[in-house]
Formats: sequence, structure tokens, C-alpha cells
Amino acid sequence: MLYQLPVENVLFLDIETVPIKQSYEELPENFKVLWDRQAQKIAKEEEDTPAKLFANAGLYSEFGKIVCISVGFVSNQELRIKSFYDDDESRLLEEFAEMLNNYFTSGEHYLCAHNGKEFDFPFIARRMIINQIKLPDILNTAVLKPWQVRFIDTMELWKFGNFRKYTSLNLLTAVFDIATPKDDIDGSDVGTVYYEDNNLERIKDYCQKDVIATVQVYHKFLGEDLIGEQNIVYTT
Repeated sequence: MLYQLPVENVLFLDIETVPIKQSYEELPENFKVLWDRQAQKIAKEEEDTPAKLFANAGLYSEFGKIVCISVGFVSNQELRIKSFYDDDESRLLEEFAEMLNNYFTSGEHYLCAHNGKEFDFPFIARRMIINQIKLPDILNTAVLKPWQVRFIDTMELWKFGNFRKYTSLNLLTAVFDIATPKDDIDGSDVGTVYYEDNNLERIKDYCQKDVIATVQVYHKFLGEDLIGEQNIVYTT
């Protein structure tokens, strides 16, 4: 399918998420009880208390929020990058939904992310529902058959049917000799950078690097040349 799909019809994206509160202690009591149950499922060591594990809450759409969505679209070997980032999750999701509704309405459009089917796409959809935002058609997959869902996942492409295999985007960039997106921070640092450093710009920059890396990996799958740094344009 990739060879028949014009890259201009693909919107590449990445999201960055953080826990809904800075610490476990700030959670409402009902959410503490619910997180305690979740923590029991993911605890590996005796010292893995709910409070300690809450640093991982941003991985779960019920206990985390989106602070940045970066997108990239390619035309004539030029990659245009745009980011939606805000402390107000509802506002950034509204803006992202508006873009999808305005420009990605055709049945020939696709969304692409690394591990997007397991993380990015469902996380965005769930947080939109929580924020009472109507799902754009391309994200509204509940009534669709699997072959009607317009998602591309670069991690899934790399599996070649080996569904137990997880390959990070960072590893694929190393394999393909692509610039790493993890030269400053990685996903495990985002919560600290957000809550302690109050540096949303740094998170946005990191998110954009992940989008660029995903685009370059996609081009490797197609057997095409990478997009030159001089052909990457950042828009507001």
C-alpha cells in the first residue's frame, strides 16, 4: 500500500503527555483509589508504590493529558512542521481537531506515527472525548472495520508480522543512520521538564524531532532519499 499512497496524503504526528497532576498527592481521592489499582498492575518491585509509579501516569489517557501534538506533512520533498502545544489541553485539542476537519477530510488521507496505533491515536481520541470535543472523522474509528481505519504505524511496518517485537523510534533511526530525536531529552523526561522546569518550548522541540524522525524512517521504508534539513520548514 505504501508505494501507491502519495506521501502528500499522510499527516505524520507525535504527541507528548504528562500526568494530570504533578504528584500522586494532588489527585482527588477517587482518582487515588483508581490509580492504586492501576499501580498494582504495573508494579514490578516491592518499592513500586502508587506514589512512585505516578511518574508513569502520562502513559495512560485516564490519568494523563496531552501537552503537545506536533505534525508534519510532505510536499515536493519539503517537510512542513507545525505544533499545537499548551497548558490548556482542551484548547490544543480543539485547534488540532480544527486542522483535521479543515484539511484532512478525504477518505484518501492517513495519519502516521511510530507506535501510533497503540498510543498516539487512541490517546488523542480518548482525551478529545474527555474534553467533550467531537472526534474528527479520521479519528472516529469505533464503527469502522479494520481495513477502513486510516492509520499507518511505522513500528507495525517494521514488525513484518512479528507482533511480539517492539522497536523504538530511536533504534530505527540508529539502524537507518538518521539523526536521533533523543539528543536532548526523551519521553521519560517530559513530565519533569513540564512540571519542574516549566519548559513547554523544550518539549515542543523534542516532539518535532520525533515527527521528523518518523518522516525519515517512512522514506526509508519507501526506498527514497531522506528530506534534507534545508527542506524542513517550521510553521506557526
